[in-house]
Amino acid sequence: MYNNKWKAILLPMIIALAIVVGMWLNTLFYHPQMVRAVQNTFIPVQGSKLDMILNMINFSYVDTVNVKDIEEKAIPLLIKDLDPHTVYIPAKDMSRVNEEMLGNFGGIGVQFYKYQDTVTVVKVVPGGPSAGAGLKDGDRIVKVNDSLVAGKKLSTDKIMGMMRGEVGTDVELTLKRRGVDKPIIKKITRGNIPIKSVDIAYMANDTTGVIRVKTFGLNTYDEFMQSLQRLHKQGMRKVIIDLRGNEGGILPIAIKMINEFLPEGRLILYTEGKASPRMDYNSNGRGKFQDIAVVVLINEFSASASEIFAGAIQDNDRGIIIGRRSFGKGLVQEQRLLPDSSALRLTVARYYIPSGRSIQKPYDQGKEKYYEDIYQRLLHGEFGQKDSIHFDEKLKYKTLGGRTVYGGGGIMPDIFVPEDTLGYSKYLAELNRKGQLPYEFTFEFMDLHRDEMKDIEDYKQLLKYLSKFDLVEMMADYAEKRGVKRDPKGIRDSYPVLNNSLKAYIGRHALDDEGFYPIIYQEDVTFQKALKNKGMGE
Repeated sequence: MYNNKWKAILLPMIIALAIVVGMWLNTLFYHPQMVRAVQNTFIPVQGSKLDMILNMINFSYVDTVNVKDIEEKAIPLLIKDLDPHTVYIPAKDMSRVNEEMLGNFGGIGVQFYKYQDTVTVVKVVPGGPSAGAGLKDGDRIVKVNDSLVAGKKLSTDKIMGMMRGEVGTDVELTLKRRGVDKPIIKKITRGNIPIKSVDIAYMANDTTGVIRVKTFGLNTYDEFMQSLQRLHKQGMRKVIIDLRGNEGGILPIAIKMINEFLPEGRLILYTEGKASPRMDYNSNGRGKFQDIAVVVLINEFSASASEIFAGAIQDNDRGIIIGRRSFGKGLVQEQRLLPDSSALRLTVARYYIPSGRSIQKPYDQGKEKYYEDIYQRLLHGEFGQKDSIHFDEKLKYKTLGGRTVYGGGGIMPDIFVPEDTLGYSKYLAELNRKGQLPYEFTFEFMDLHRDEMKDIEDYKQLLKYLSKFDLVEMMADYAEKRGVKRDPKGIRDSYPVLNNSLKAYIGRHALDDEGFYPIIYQEDVTFQKALKNKGMGE
């Protein structure tokens, strides 16, 4: 008991003495800068560990650094292991990225082609700023403002960037015009230049209309409806909707377009994600084209909203899908703006088409393998024969009418059309390898015959005019002068496809898409199958 009593008295005294000695020893090592350094090391920061690290670098790092640059480099690394379609868009790229979706940009309204370091106006957009300023097809652009472009090795994107700009601003072009000795100077005020999302809409025969849609932007529904109504007045009872190469766009626009073909209460698609409850999209019955037959064309580059379109038509047994298996993108992105006007396109849900199948192909082995999938399909022979595609029986679904369809990636067409290799030859490959010589030849042909062709109004008149030329032989002469020797067998093997392509290219120079697609479709095997197919009506 005695010992315990002394312990109770002495122990607090010993601890107090140790604290005092420790404080005295600490003063021997005191340095004001050390204290400040320790204090700075533990700056209280609100937010995540990443926020803390950026603040530490900003306030405490030995050298001056640009934290904004660090952020720009870090963000892509943060999202690189997410799905392939979650992307970061820097503020400097937002305008360009959104142009096609918005359906317009600030520019002067010309299509141009850079040929042998000469920038030539191929087509002046009717009603645009350049048309008002008096530019003509065939004008050579020598200078843009004070910058020389003729004879310079400038990229097309660079030249385009020089002519585009904020609406209402001016740009000065120095031009050389055939038959005019002196340079022509034109001051043009930039305006809103529309970007077409419907490339072509025309009647292929007395009852079949054709509409090619290249994207789903803000203006696509209006363009699509105007095309349908115009063709319907011309007697359309069947429509071929060409979505080949269409990479998608705005989902609500695609839904509105699909709605035009379905009766009331049909499921178009539903979306669902971890933080996004299931949302169904159904037809409202107010569609104006429920009674016409529908055929949809797709290929391996048809993705996202174009797959939704084809899938909803297929699963509702509303139309025939013709072509090759589509890309396989079935993820929903929301574009969320960040404080500096950059944006994150974040995947928040998956699409499911009416049968319940997901369009999305697997992406669990990384982005590189994901985007190599198209090449792997080619190697496995999928482009050549349907039998090379192995379906997972666990992913078997039924359409509204009971037909079997499969999930697991993309839309498989009802009628498979292999890639057309007819007309291929080493000679044709060599022509294209040498800088697309067939296209360059047609540009030169158009330049020489522009005055003769100025009154041609449609592709039928154009074909009649071109019938007096042997374009393939003329092109072979042109190519030989540029280093591609004549190959009589190759020319014979590729003659039909070359002849048609040359006419179509000239059609584009003369009449834009209205001259190109109706001609190129004449040798398009997928399109010709669609033309002969009766389609499927409601």
